[in-house]
Amino acid sequence: MKVPAALADLPQPLYFFDGQCVLCSRFVAFCLARDPDGHLKFASAQSALGRRALLALGLPDDTLDRTILLLEDGRVYTRSTAALRALRHLRGPARWLYPLVLIPKILRDPLYDIVARNRIRWFGRLESCLVPSPQTRDRFIDL
Repeated sequence: MKVPAALADLPQPLYFFDGQCVLCSRFVAFCLARDPDGHLKFASAQSALGRRALLALGLPDDTLDRTILLLEDGRVYTRSTAALRALRHLRGPARWLYPLVLIPKILRDPLYDIVARNRIRWFGRLESCLVPSPQTRDRFIDL
């Protein structure tokens, strides 16, 4: 789907994630460490910007509790596609996983959904949202 006009002012690529999920926060930290040029920007699902994005996209309030969003090149990507597209901005071997996007979503997304449903049980929940370091603070646009 295309990025709606109400979100056109946001920097892209912009990755929305659950800031209280340990797995999600670790993925963001993984991306930060491998994106020294700062291509990817981040926003937590719990932020006012996260709520604004859901409203503009016409998605239910709990959408970001079970999926991630990536705004990139004027389009909105979700679930496994969002995660794989985020990897292509990284340096090193992690970006080699991007070609998995060629596997049809009908095969990728059920695996994503299993992890998404169980991520809190398997990895835990943070007491508060991820707090970026002073060196990466400018990468989080919702602070």
